[in-house]
Amino acid sequence: MSKKDGRQEFLQAAIDQEEEMMRTYLIEAERVHDDDELKLRLREFAEGNAKRSRQLIDELDDLSN
Repeated sequence: MSKKDGRQEFLQAAIDQEEEMMRTYLIEAERVHDDDELKLRLREFAEGNAKRSRQLIDELDDLSN
């Protein structure tokens, strides 16, 4: 495996983790009915994961070119 392939695998694994965490935060936010502050924080965490995912996807795209 080349260094480039290893980096691509690493970035894809990081993307997968960020997306899974984002889904988990959103699902949990939908389950929270009695704490608006917690619900908001969970949604904000999910937004952070989405931003990191986009950044990682950009890095992966740059590496692929």
